[in-house]
Amino acid sequence: MRSLYTAATGMQAQQLNVEVISNNIANMNTTGFKRQRAEFQDLLYMNVERMGTTSSDGGTIVPTGVQVGTGVKAGSVYRITEQGNVLQTGNKFDLALQGDGYFVIQNPDGTEAYTRAGNFSVSPEGQIVTEDGYVVSPGIAIPEEAVDVTISAVGMVQARIAGEVEYQELGQVDLARFINPPGLDAIGDNLFLETPSSGPANLGTPGALGFGTVLQGFLENSNVNAVNEISSLILAQRAYEMNSKVITTSDEMLGVSSQLR
Repeated sequence: MRSLYTAATGMQAQQLNVEVISNNIANMNTTGFKRQRAEFQDLLYMNVERMGTTSSDGGTIVPTGVQVGTGVKAGSVYRITEQGNVLQTGNKFDLALQGDGYFVIQNPDGTEAYTRAGNFSVSPEGQIVTEDGYVVSPGIAIPEEAVDVTISAVGMVQARIAGEVEYQELGQVDLARFINPPGLDAIGDNLFLETPSSGPANLGTPGALGFGTVLQGFLENSNVNAVNEISSLILAQRAYEMNSKVITTSDEMLGVSSQLR
């Protein structure tokens, strides 16, 4: 019975749906995390009687035909890049982005990665780095004798040196934009890599046309909504149960037919 296989594809689809939802819930408190959504497509149809064919010598046309679906498949897992809420931390090296853009991170192998997580620190060499010690582009170094550091909305990093009144400019934080941010490759550690789907990185400075601005002493929270995720989880569970019921019903029907005498 085709319904056995059709329902099996439905159960597999809902299993993927639950896996995506569980990852969203697990990352509710992950800085800069962007929730994902599983999207599905129907499979090929079996044409028992094709619509539009001639049904008689008089030239009559079959208006709708008979098509039987064969199930569902995963189309994509789409990343929703809407802005998350910002939380004040008071840490002068915590940076949140308001608007479009990603911080540019220099990987140890010389390549570049991108992130929305601005929970930065200072390395022993004085450079602004990520939690894993990766340098934040363009590699701004804080002098050892600096007593205060400010980062403006346009990403300008300034430091006040001990014994001086005026602030000294140290550099400006880089940002990157993409024509298709959901096409970025997530590699973990809050980092993304450029792909042909995302398009090339368009580098710029905070506050420039199309780029967001920087908030010093803030972090962008995950954009996961717990209530929505729980509601989606319940719907996925019910859909899984309904597909399993179809398999049970199909099995019972096969059992009846096998007992015919």
